Amino acid sequence: MAQRIKPPAPTLGRFFDDTVKRLARARLAYGHGTTNARDEAAFLVLEGLGLPIDRLDPYRDLQLSEGEQRKLTTLVQRRIEERIPAPYLLGAAYMQGVRFQSDPRALIPRSFIGDMLAGGMLPFAEDARANRILDLCTGSGCLAILAAFAFPRARIDAVDLSAPALALAGQNVATHRLRERIELLRGDLFAPLKGRRYDLIISNPPYVDADGMADLPPEFLHEPRMALAAGDNGLDLVHRILAEAPKYLTPKGALLCEVGRGKANIEAAYPRTPFLWLDTELSEGEVFWLDARNLPGKSPAPAP
Repeated sequence: MAQRIKPPAPTLGRFFDDTVKRLARARLAYGHGTTNARDEAAFLVLEGLGLPIDRLDPYRDLQLSEGEQRKLTTLVQRRIEERIPAPYLLGAAYMQGVRFQSDPRALIPRSFIGDMLAGGMLPFAEDARANRILDLCTGSGCLAILAAFAFPRARIDAVDLSAPALALAGQNVATHRLRERIELLRGDLFAPLKGRRYDLIISNPPYVDADGMADLPPEFLHEPRMALAAGDNGLDLVHRILAEAPKYLTPKGALLCEVGRGKANIEAAYPRTPFLWLDTELSEGEVFWLDARNLPGKSPAPAP
């Protein structure tokens, strides 16, 4: 009787190529660290196997064990069938090459502010310093941690209203050994910060408007609603930040805030405020910078 020959185990490269095709056919939504099927497949496969995520080619000929095949197949199936963002499936997200634990307690780490911190793009005056930094709506703590890396001598306060998000932030702060420099505080924006002053306030607050919330792809519905929704025009929290920030900034301090597609609305609401819009390779008009002296410090103009 002829002996049945077991087919060779598939290679990582073959599994990856098949995954790219499957993801493309599924017409998924991206935006949680990747922007296309190919990058998403690479993240699923490499992070799923505990390999470095920056290069696929060195591992293309790696033969997958049966257990590895099952694990990766399950990840891909859940990504397609349940539309769960890849970082939640894998428990990890990356910004500027820094790994953060990620789960549904907080928004998946992503912000153009991270690019600006890592790239040294902040337009401080020559004699300004960033020794005290505040991260409002810290979520997973990713921006507070990137700020700690960008300003090695700074002490950072990180605030969030969500206790589960702060618990996740605490894990990330501990992982990066920054407990002595980052203090996590629970409260509504500036509420827990009485009497404190900062050289830099950074914030990636909720800024999705009502129309955007109604049209969110399924992937984004897995994230905490309170980390996304911000009223009819997406500026509910931004208005509060602009009104209160002057009381918490040093004279040479500044505010750096991400507002998504809210540029037109915010400029209409504050027609005399000289917003400086900072762009990156992937963004235009989504993050503004305001020196302390230019902050409006009052309610916005009424809508026309």
